[in-house]
Amino acid sequence: MRLASPAGRASVLAWSGAIVTAALLTGCGTTEAGLEREAARQLQARVLEVTQASSENDPPAALRALEGLEAELEAAQSEGQISEERRRSITTIATAVRADLNEAIAAAEKAAADKAAEEARIAAEQAAAATPPPAVEAPAPAPAPAPEAGKDDDKKDNEGKGKGND
Repeated sequence: MRLASPAGRASVLAWSGAIVTAALLTGCGTTEAGLEREAARQLQARVLEVTQASSENDPPAALRALEGLEAELEAAQSEGQISEERRRSITTIATAVRADLNEAIAAAEKAAADKAAEEARIAAEQAAAATPPPAVEAPAPAPAPAPEAGKDDDKKDNEGKGKGND
């Protein structure tokens, strides 16, 4: 089951908790119903925790509360406070609620991962747009040619000649 929005997930989680509550409340309090009064109160307290966490759209907390409910259920069954048939019935419902909670957690994790990936993509695009293109290097000017050796010396030698100073 895929839920498109967080509100849809929250309502499914709340309904799941309500189903567990209804299952526990049906006929609780009598030994003939397969559930003794004290065990029913303890289980109802755990169901309330699951329902409350679900209605607050907190699947991890609801899952922890569900684990507590299942532990209470096992303890009640081992103490003879609940019949095997009644335990199986509640366990079946709790398993369905667990599946809904796990799906809600997976959907939330996927949404967070998708959001992080989108934010990273946007940041990369912005960084690429803000980075100036690499500058084109102008070629360095060629060094001036070195004067030829000996030309200056010839010029000095010829300076005194030709003026009649021999």
